[in-house]
Amino acid sequence: MGPPAVSALLLRRVRRVGYDEPVDVLVRDGRIAALGTPGGPVEEIDLDGRIVMPGLWDQHVHLTQWAFVRRRLDVSAAASAEQAVALVRHRLATDPPAPGAALVGFGFRDGLWPDEPRVAMLDAVAGLVPVVLVSGDLHCAWASSAGLRFLGARRTDGLLREGDWLPLQGVADRVPDDVADEMVADATAAAAAIGVVGLTDFEIADNLEVWRRRAEHAPPEVRVRAGVWSRYVERVVREELHTGDRVAGPGRLVEQGPLKVIVDGSLNTRTAWCDDPYPGLTGPEARGVLAVPAETLVPMLEHARRHGLRVAAHAIGDAANRLVLDAFAATGAAGSVEHAQLVADADLPRFAALGITASVQPQHAVDDRHVADRHWRGRTRSAFPYGALHRAGARLAFGSDAPVAPLDPWAAIDAAVWRAAPGDEPWHPEQRIDVLTALAASVDGRPLGLRVGDPADLVVLDDDPVALAATPGAVRGTRVAGTLTGGTWTHPLSL
Repeated sequence: MGPPAVSALLLRRVRRVGYDEPVDVLVRDGRIAALGTPGGPVEEIDLDGRIVMPGLWDQHVHLTQWAFVRRRLDVSAAASAEQAVALVRHRLATDPPAPGAALVGFGFRDGLWPDEPRVAMLDAVAGLVPVVLVSGDLHCAWASSAGLRFLGARRTDGLLREGDWLPLQGVADRVPDDVADEMVADATAAAAAIGVVGLTDFEIADNLEVWRRRAEHAPPEVRVRAGVWSRYVERVVREELHTGDRVAGPGRLVEQGPLKVIVDGSLNTRTAWCDDPYPGLTGPEARGVLAVPAETLVPMLEHARRHGLRVAAHAIGDAANRLVLDAFAATGAAGSVEHAQLVADADLPRFAALGITASVQPQHAVDDRHVADRHWRGRTRSAFPYGALHRAGARLAFGSDAPVAPLDPWAAIDAAVWRAAPGDEPWHPEQRIDVLTALAASVDGRPLGLRVGDPADLVVLDDDPVALAATPGAVRGTRVAGTLTGGTWTHPLSL
């Protein structure tokens, strides 16, 4: 009759975060079935004391943009507009785009540049070739004249900012759906290889339609929460979809995500809405840009609450964070503040009191520290206040905002623990958090020590991240031996 069928997977001699003694972990039907040795036939893998913990989540990704950026011209190292132009000149000379396509670059941060980016500077090297450079925070773009025509953008002598740029993000890379889907599949496979089991996708698109297509033709290697933007929300309402409902994919890996609302701008673009003006700026936008005022935001949150949708409200400046918290308080809506980069002391305890998650991206504190020192001068004790939020009882959830920072939760964890890039001194070390809190903010609310009944979304590690965290920068190099999503190896185990 042959051997009995294997009905489960047993991971033997596993070490868990926070526990000294090894344990066996039984996976059955896509879930953690037991912490201990089962009876009956099982497939056994001896992990020989390796760490097993819940798989990592990135709670804020623009996934298609991230997939594209992995192949774009990198201009992040440019310390001036002239240096960025030199990078464009070199790429055009060595690897020009195909006829009819644009040269798209990513990553410039002009907040510290000594010169101002102008359209004419790109025209001088690009001629009739469309060039579009996207800022590292995604909130502005710098294009040549041909690039502006390619985008269908208004004529400008400088940067396209906020509302002039954000609706055009999807135009910069004009590729067929199947090509974009292949690039996204490659990006999610790379994410699984570093232990990622899920992400929230805030791409500016009809994400419900996009992910239903992808789930049919190119299923993701990770779980996906498909965020919805206001222009598409009525379709979600008509289908009576609530945040958390499974909508597509083998094993229903895709679920309906929250309603995304962008309330203000960004720090680098000097459009985050703040209580105080930016140094050197005057006029109506000296304090930044309020994209969604209270009289619009409150009805949006009420509508979302009535229809079972959580809200992910982008707020960076202190005035924007206060306005968003006021709107959550007024409506009883559930959800998160995305970014929370500058928060007044009086508003810190309101996150916990209202049950609102602080969905933050710790790598931004490392990348933007010098920009913050210049443009939030005298206020940086309240900038990227992860330690203060944690002490005030707020629930933290980590992400990358990829492509603003790389999709890499280990980098986010290290940045939260050390508040520094490798080799740098910690910036406002009073806002550091401990490694266990950082890990807990990276696993979608799962207990680090594992819990029977939870999905078998697990990562097997060759390193102990708690031990690595004693050395600045070391967590970034955490070695992943394998990743399970729903009990299936999405990154095959390597022992």
